[in-house]
Amino acid sequence: QVQLVESGGGLVQAGGSLRLSCAASGRTFSTYAMGWFRQAPGKEREFVASITRGGSTTNYLNSVKGRFTISRDNAKNTLYLEMNSLKPDDTAVYYCAATVAILSAERSRYNYWGQGTQVTVSA
Repeated sequence: QVQLVESGGGLVQAGGSLRLSCAASGRTFSTYAMGWFRQAPGKEREFVASITRGGSTTNYLNSVKGRFTISRDNAKNTLYLEMNSLKPDDTAVYYCAATVAILSAERSRYNYWGQGTQVTVSA
């Protein structure tokens, strides 16, 4: 019911910053809680951050707390992930996803996924 397209990935040096965007189709974006996940080579897809429908509550993977910020602009049907102080361990394909749950860090709760955008952090 919603299509998601990530953008903003790229190559950045350690300590640098990058902002990812996720554009959603339709007029129902604000009815979904949203999340960011990532998958590095040889690893399982992991939760990164999530945000409630109105953006009032957020949740983060412990290793990105204080460095990453998830936000949304419902008027623009867009989700963001601001990433600061990037580390080589942050290298992964980043995916945005939508859920009808209030807020979730569980991959199984998300029904819609984007194709992902590559983030590479060099040492």
